[in-house]
Amino acid sequence: MSGPLKGVRVLDLTTVVMGPSATQMLGDLGADVIKIEAPEGDSMRHIGPTRNPGMGPLFLGANRNKRGIVLDLKKAADREQLFALIRDADALVSNIRPQAMARLGLSYEDAVTINPSIIYCAAVGYGQGGPYAGRAVYDDLMQAASGVAGMFDRVDGKPRYAPINLCDRVVGLHVVIAVLAALHHRLQTGEGQKVEVPMFETMAQFVLADHAGGRAYVPALGATGYGRLLSRRRGPYATRDGYLSLVVYTDSHWRKFGEIVGRAALIEEDVRFRSMQSRTTHAESVGDFLAQEIARRTTDDWLDTLGRFDIPASRVNSVDDLFDDAHLKAVGFFRHMDHPTEGPLMVARSPLQFSRTPLEIERLAPRLGEHSAAIAAASGWTGDKPRPADPSSGS
Repeated sequence: MSGPLKGVRVLDLTTVVMGPSATQMLGDLGADVIKIEAPEGDSMRHIGPTRNPGMGPLFLGANRNKRGIVLDLKKAADREQLFALIRDADALVSNIRPQAMARLGLSYEDAVTINPSIIYCAAVGYGQGGPYAGRAVYDDLMQAASGVAGMFDRVDGKPRYAPINLCDRVVGLHVVIAVLAALHHRLQTGEGQKVEVPMFETMAQFVLADHAGGRAYVPALGATGYGRLLSRRRGPYATRDGYLSLVVYTDSHWRKFGEIVGRAALIEEDVRFRSMQSRTTHAESVGDFLAQEIARRTTDDWLDTLGRFDIPASRVNSVDDLFDDAHLKAVGFFRHMDHPTEGPLMVARSPLQFSRTPLEIERLAPRLGEHSAAIAAASGWTGDKPRPADPSSGS
């Protein structure tokens, strides 16, 4: 592997989206990530269209730059094989519930008896010590618990979920940050440690950073919420032929926008537009004003005009539009790659760029158990021969 984490080995005991997306980032950074799957495989293998069973797009998009091994951790021989892998690992990342890990003899206390310097990252639903500890969670539940779904009630009059695995992706980033920080500490001190990344607390902090509002003070100075973000008229705004996102944010932006639409006097004299604070207070009527003006021109006309005045704006893309975006094409964001069994794939590379340690996609997502024999041999495992991959899984 190339990349700044070359030489770091990570054991990946994660499934679904949050954990696998985090360990994929570590793999993209150059770590040797070994994905450990139960015989039935990660459930995400079976979501979406496939060329072969067990190789769906959500799995492909969160498990590249990994080697794969099948272990049934309910069997003593397979647990012993995992213990052999722990001896040589730098980090172990798991989103299996802590009580289940303990029953399997895979708690942090168990792991450090095998490898005292290991970084043991437990991605959990709720932090240990609270009344919710040990509960199962998924992205939908976290959007509900953390206030994300409830914020839509203040905007649209009904709670709903963001149509993306928002909590999984955000918490996955925190997993990566936590593992990197612990590796840095070990580099300085030689000490391994246990790291806990709880989804609920992570997302609560994420939401409150924007929306604590008056309750950031004791006693409270007002209600929660950032008015601009909660405005029903925030946009995007309809143009004559589509939709436009724009952020008329600073005082300078507003003076320029007033010139563009021939309403300079209104922007200077109307109290609603006078400052950032007043524009936030009057976010609904300010949004109405923008909606009326934006509807008068085409999207391309607005992008050209706003660009000349240095007012930030973007057309509203669909997911399909991303595949044809001129900027993404110019920076080589998409790679056409051939998977050994799945054939040609369109792969979105890591967005990170390193001048000294460039990132590469060394491996596409593994077939179920693809590297079982090779990993076992490299670890010096002398127990039962690893089971071959199941051909019916697309391996």
